[in-house]
This record gives sequence, C-alpha cells and structure tokens, in this order.
Amino acid sequence: MRLRITAAATGPLQVISYLVACEDSGEALLIDPGGPSPELSAQLRQEGWRLRWIVNTHGHADHIAGNEVWAAATGAQIVIHRLDWELFRTPTMQAAARAEGFPPLTRADVLVEDGDQIPLGDGFARVLHTPGHTPGGICLYFPGHLFTGDTLFVEAAGRTDLPGASLPQLIASLEEKIMDLPDETRIWPGHDYGETPTSTLGEEKTNNPFLTDFF
Repeated sequence: MRLRITAAATGPLQVISYLVACEDSGEALLIDPGGPSPELSAQLRQEGWRLRWIVNTHGHADHIAGNEVWAAATGAQIVIHRLDWELFRTPTMQAAARAEGFPPLTRADVLVEDGDQIPLGDGFARVLHTPGHTPGGICLYFPGHLFTGDTLFVEAAGRTDLPGASLPQLIASLEEKIMDLPDETRIWPGHDYGETPTSTLGEEKTNNPFLTDFF
C-alpha cells in the first residue's frame, strides 16, 4: 500500500492533524482533527480522495474539536477507543471541554479496542491501545509509520496529571506496545513539541527519556 501523509496544525492548541491516503485506492483517513484545515480540505478535493475515517487518538477536546465539521463535510465515520468514549461523554468532561472553548465529544460511530484493524484501501491501520495520557488513548500503526497522538512526542511523552491519566500506565504502554516496533518506524506525534516535527523509533530509543530511563 502506497501511503501519502500530509500534516497540518489545526485549532488554537496547534494539534498536528494527519491526512493519510492510500494512493492506490484513493481512500483516506484523518487523524485528530483539531478544527477545519483549508490545506487538508484542498488536498482532498484536488486529489479526489474519499475520506473514510476520522480517527481520534484520544478524547481531549483539542484533538476532537473538528470531528463534526469534517464528518458533515465528507460523510466519514468517527473512530475512538471505547474507554475514551465512556470518559469524555460524561457531563463533567463535556462541561470541561466547553469551559476551554471547545465543542465536547458527543458522537462516535466506531468504537475500537486494542488490535482492531481500520481498513484503508488494500491495507489497514492497526490500533494499539496505549493508556496513560487518557484511559482510551491509542496509537495507529501502519508498517513504517506510527501515529502517536499525545502518547509519545519527539523526546517527550504525554502529560499524566489530567483526569484519567496515569504515569505507570503510560510507561507500561510505551514498553509493551511501542518498544518492540522496528527502529526505522517513523513517529508522527500529536503536537510539534520537539526539535523536529517527527522522528524515528530508533532515535527515540536513544534520546527520549521516557524510553531510556524508565525500563
């Protein structure tokens, strides 16, 4: 499967949204829409791709704020892990999202679990459940590419001082779900917090304290 990946900062907190397209089939998925993106919308139109999925790596408001806009415009289905759907649809978490100026999570079309496959063209993305930043945080793995949301950044990892977060869980997720992936795997994080926007797993195993100091 030939993938084409386009990244764009979206929303007030500059979430990095990823448009991932299978060039052979013209199917695409969008990861973590923080809001509208004229750049990504224009690419969809110009290439004639069909957006099939909107995948949330977790339920924090800055990562799901564009769900409804994109779904209404494209007919794509919204995908999130079951545990984050259960947490972020609660009145407390919805009120917290509104207090931050974001729309709350009110819709999910597909609830996924660890190991599920999200089909795209003649291939698929594999769901890796990586709790720690949130209970239902996930990474999406295509051979050679790992979309990490707020689980893993370049030389850093997600916060664990928020509701539903856990540092021991996050460390376990990194050790059990990510460390065994090939070193050449490209890391695509949910925010550009490092010296470079992306990295490789091999580089992170050498330079990221969350992968060098905890196990």
